[in-house]
Amino acid sequence: MGSRQRRKIRRENEEWEPLSASILVGMTPPQKNKADIFRALHSGSEILLLPNAWDAASARIVEECGFPAVATTSAGIAFSLGYPDGQKISKEDMFAVVARIATAVNVPVTADVEAGYGNRPENVAETARAVIEAGAVGLNLEDATGDSSHPLAEVSLQLEKIRAVRQAAASLHVPLVLNARTDVYLLQVGEPATRYDEALRRLSAFRDAGADCVFLPSLRDAATIGRIVADLRCPLNILGGPGSPSAPELRKLGVARVSLGSGPMRATLGLLRRLAEEVKSAGTYAAMEGAPSHAEMNTLMNSNRKTEA
Repeated sequence: MGSRQRRKIRRENEEWEPLSASILVGMTPPQKNKADIFRALHSGSEILLLPNAWDAASARIVEECGFPAVATTSAGIAFSLGYPDGQKISKEDMFAVVARIATAVNVPVTADVEAGYGNRPENVAETARAVIEAGAVGLNLEDATGDSSHPLAEVSLQLEKIRAVRQAAASLHVPLVLNARTDVYLLQVGEPATRYDEALRRLSAFRDAGADCVFLPSLRDAATIGRIVADLRCPLNILGGPGSPSAPELRKLGVARVSLGSGPMRATLGLLRRLAEEVKSAGTYAAMEGAPSHAEMNTLMNSNRKTEA
């Protein structure tokens, strides 16, 4: 990010006072205020639901359905550009899509940046600055290494990364909402009996280092979810999907945030597969029923673009 862009971000955010979510109707607040709005959504009366988007069109659909924020899916973006998941996509390609999504919607956007695109805290600080430059106000940071012999980063290194995000965001006056994730359950690290304590140890440390929310994907047992909510005493993000408790059930357990990850994108690909198989085998088109019309999509992509105050 150039010095001119940094000065512009500071100037815009210093001129505004914290605002409520109502500002999103009719005008676009600067990033600082969007970050404040997004953070507040983690402690509201309703659970924060995030059907993750992978491009501008999917983000607009999510916004049009009335969701108060849009989260990106790193896997969905990678798949859509021809890459496998796991930081195989370039940082430049990833943030080009994040920027398109942030430009396409008026609600706050949070970006999934995998493990931060670099093993050093300085790399993650640069990633945090790239998130802000792209127009997003939050980020997911995971502790997976991609190395099967050592699947999770050392806690001490992960804490340095979290602090680096906080410092980078403070320098630009955009208080990024940091969702710190551990993959203890997702990667099935250690013996099953040890996973709860290890996940709690990691997430508690992430919370204390400055994470606003913590994320534990692949935990589906309701009793265990309720237990970790009580032990953590901070906003918890659960990955929703088949086999997971429903959003109302998770809210009763004290969960603050439910995201769907790459599930919506993969479900869309499943629809495309069924459509293609139908056309090939029967020559019919029933799978396309219920799709938005061409006119609806044109209107959706033309409407309400970055209305300025």
